[in-house]
Amino acid sequence: MRLDGRTAIVTGGAKGIGLAIVRRLAAEGAKVMIADIDEAAGAAAVEAVAGDGEVRFTATDVSERLDVHNLVAKTIDAFGSINALVNNAGIVHAADFLDIEEADFDRVLSVNLKSAFLCGQAVARHMVEQIANGEEPGSIVNMSSINDTFAIANQVPYSVSKGGVSQLTKVMALSLAPHGIRVNAVGPGSIMTELLATVVDNAEARNRILSRTPLGRIGEPSEIAAVTAFLLSGDASYITGQTIYADGGRMPLNYTVPVKE
Repeated sequence: MRLDGRTAIVTGGAKGIGLAIVRRLAAEGAKVMIADIDEAAGAAAVEAVAGDGEVRFTATDVSERLDVHNLVAKTIDAFGSINALVNNAGIVHAADFLDIEEADFDRVLSVNLKSAFLCGQAVARHMVEQIANGEEPGSIVNMSSINDTFAIANQVPYSVSKGGVSQLTKVMALSLAPHGIRVNAVGPGSIMTELLATVVDNAEARNRILSRTPLGRIGEPSEIAAVTAFLLSGDASYITGQTIYADGGRMPLNYTVPVKE
């Protein structure tokens, strides 16, 4: 298996895309630490994935430096090392630009962008120490979005945060390349999470999404997990500083496509 003997942290790993990533990494042989602020969901995730591999959970507010420090320490205590990090934690807040409150803007940026910096820095520092002790370099994947490029008028901090994540990915990749540590991002398009499922129940909203998706369907969390596992594996050994868009062809599109009823 591609990730045999590796240890990975997945933030926001208790539900949705994060949980799909945990499942895939465990199935590929990795030991996985789920970091999530939702304790009930975290416990349920460990139980759900128990048959796929060795998975543990620690309650973590990834926007807080002390929590991140404890996350790294607990992962090392549990598994002995850290070879991979997936910065997946993310939230949204809908409000128009003229109406959004500063506190809501700050909260989304803290969870979506600051956490990637905090976790990335803490884990990378540990990886550098491991390399000095003769271990192989690790790899990091940040979760961006097609909204690093496409803005949504009522998703101000989300769009800003994802633009920041893609740029942070490049900075991290350049800084860590001398150590052999690779850093990439995944940019999902419309993926069938619980949040999107409530949207596509509306036929008009579903058709609007599909009209901008050349492959004509909504993606699955498992498809994002597959790209993430590839980027963490040795199969992607010459890829760093890139954002890989898994979006059904939306990024190149500058028109709408017919939708099958």
